[in-house]
Amino acid sequence: MTAPALIALAHGSRDPRSAETITALTERVACMRPDLRVATAFLDHSEPDLDAVVDRLVAEGHSEIVLVPLLLTEAYHAKVDVPEAAKAARSRHEGLQIEVTDVLGIENAFFHVLDRRLREVLRENRVRELDALVLAGAGSSDAVANATIARAARAWGAHHKLPTIAAFASSAPPAAGEAVRAHRADGRRNIAVGQLMLAPGFLPDRVKELAYEAGAVAVAEPLGVSDEVAEVILARYAVGAVELVSLDALFA
Repeated sequence: MTAPALIALAHGSRDPRSAETITALTERVACMRPDLRVATAFLDHSEPDLDAVVDRLVAEGHSEIVLVPLLLTEAYHAKVDVPEAAKAARSRHEGLQIEVTDVLGIENAFFHVLDRRLREVLRENRVRELDALVLAGAGSSDAVANATIARAARAWGAHHKLPTIAAFASSAPPAAGEAVRAHRADGRRNIAVGQLMLAPGFLPDRVKELAYEAGAVAVAEPLGVSDEVAEVILARYAVGAVELVSLDALFA
């Protein structure tokens, strides 16, 4: 019995660095599980889109697909865009089963990646001491999604025993620059910024620009390609594949 195909579905960006990073991350997943058919798709701005990828997989003979949304919070894209895209893809192929998994969320392993990205930029900038942190997420009109980033900031700060403020690249205050200035108003001077985003693009660039303008000593890159993120993708896939088996058993 052939294992279900895995589609890693990202939001997409007009910045080509984003698609390149997501594609490289998906390739890391494929290297970890060479027995699986693994593909990348995007909701918007980048190619290929989900319909094109599903059409290709069906043409290859796949009738079961596990769709893993590469999203860190349960915001509008997770609640509306992804389910609608999956429904549209199913409707194009009779008998096709597509199981949509939970989003990646913010797993404990991601904090290891955050720390690694932070150490990299601290070395580059020759920074030896920190007295405050900012953790920047993409931001959303969904208050629950923003609260997820705020909880992650508190956990990250507690781990490093440093005061930490959550910031957002769009849709919600404070912006990264405001968060850095808030620390400076409290007398902090060696402030570094981590980015709880998957790939480079306009929003991470904006975080970096605003943070440095406000006096940050270092701004880390997004999570990017890492074994930790790839392993979470595979963990979500495993749950989705089990759900497909359950459906098969139910209708057998």
